[in-house]
Amino acid sequence: MANNESVFAAVVIAIGLGVAGSNVGKGIERFRIDDRTITVKGLAEQDVAADYATWNLVFRRGGNSFSEVQRALANDREQVLAFLRKAGLESTEYEIQPLQIEDLYSRDFAAQNQPLRYTGTGRVSVKSKRTELVTKTALAVDPLVQQGVALMGGNGPFYQLRGFNEVKAPLLAAATRNARQQAEQFAKEAGANLGRLRSANQGVISVSGADGNQFGDDLGSRMKRLRVVSTFQYELD
Repeated sequence: MANNESVFAAVVIAIGLGVAGSNVGKGIERFRIDDRTITVKGLAEQDVAADYATWNLVFRRGGNSFSEVQRALANDREQVLAFLRKAGLESTEYEIQPLQIEDLYSRDFAAQNQPLRYTGTGRVSVKSKRTELVTKTALAVDPLVQQGVALMGGNGPFYQLRGFNEVKAPLLAAATRNARQQAEQFAKEAGANLGRLRSANQGVISVSGADGNQFGDDLGSRMKRLRVVSTFQYELD
């Protein structure tokens, strides 16, 4: 998926090539007249759906009786598990974590007039390759809330692209084609022939959210945007 963008360096007008250089594509990075080489950057982008999802359903309870908090959390956990099973998730796609209950009075320098002595959390972790099902399930948690399960926010779903190598090769090939097209266009307009490839740097493939966020992988986005900028140096004959 070749695409010339304004982020590429502007055309460098080479001494001795006159107006030919003024029409060069935007991917031209450098032209050296002394050894007749040209350096170009090739760009390729592709949007790919994530292939793995993680989602932590964390719920909390508080009270003044340890046993009551424990029972409430256990009941919440059963409701969460029933919800996941009803949504179609298999038992191999989620993990049940131990309940955690803390006695706030036992803390160092704890105030003894706190309204609730015990606070506890439970967790069920979903880990699945069925990303669409996880997304659909996460958007349908209202029944759990209506049943009194206090779900804590900020715990996903989060999405990863684990089959990265399957899309890596085609993306690099597209960047290579993009660079060569620009080099051939430059050579044509300069009245020269494109010679052999002298050096190549495939660059680093960056992963971001498909919404255009360029500041790293947006784990909350199920669609990932892969982008690579490769650098090539060709001789001109």
